[in-house]
Amino acid sequence: MDKIIIEDLECFGYHGVLKEEQVLGQKFLVSIILYTNTQIAGRDDCLDKTLNYAEVCKKVQTFMHEQKFLLIEAAAEHLAQMLLLSYSLLKEVKITIKKPWAPVHISMKTVAVEIKRGWHTVYLGIGANLGDKEKNIQTAINFFKEHPLCKLGKNSSLLSTKPYGVKDQDDFLNGVFGIQTLLTPREMLGCIQEIEEKLQRVRTMHWGPRTIDVDILLYDNLICREEDLIIPHIEMHKRDFVLKPLCEIAPYILHPIYQKSIQELWEELQKSETYESNLK
Repeated sequence: MDKIIIEDLECFGYHGVLKEEQVLGQKFLVSIILYTNTQIAGRDDCLDKTLNYAEVCKKVQTFMHEQKFLLIEAAAEHLAQMLLLSYSLLKEVKITIKKPWAPVHISMKTVAVEIKRGWHTVYLGIGANLGDKEKNIQTAINFFKEHPLCKLGKNSSLLSTKPYGVKDQDDFLNGVFGIQTLLTPREMLGCIQEIEEKLQRVRTMHWGPRTIDVDILLYDNLICREEDLIIPHIEMHKRDFVLKPLCEIAPYILHPIYQKSIQELWEELQKSETYESNLK
């Protein structure tokens, strides 16, 4: 990805844990790498098709002056978030905040914090078989649509499916949707738990009936195996009610473990001798 580089932008701010830092303020040096596509702007020689670095610099100086944080870690985190939310052309940002005269009574040139943040592509599976199924699913999708750190992508059609695992329960509605997000995987898990609590999901049995079920299917190319967080979803390649709708909105993305596209996984599942369709 192309880069626009801003180095050692001088900013004045009131960030620090000491009282004099918060009252008197001090100089900070902010370096920024903006990851974007400059090709169209370069070909057309058009400022409107790229990130205006003069505007970015003014926005950063204003942010550093008006906001107050105890830690430069927090200043960097919130600055990155502000920039990513402000510019649709910005895909990723690397920020270094230097504190040249940190009051630590030790001789040093500077102390700095450097972070890199960007948008993540996430695909979520969603389903329900209790209550108003379609309304519950739409409520969950709207949660992400309205979340300040998420941008809703494509939604699949909703499929009527037979229960998976425990057969003696009502049919499900299932679908898949995509989002762009600044949330971490664990923050995403927290959002899912919040949605399930809001829609009063009760976990009485594994694969049992539920008002809502939201699963992280894919998070970029991340492979995560923790006790309460597994990405990619461990059984997504076996589930037609996941692969068919995911194929509808993102057929060519690769499964990071199997290194096959969703389309390939869906075709392989249908040809499998053990495949038993859950689709109605």
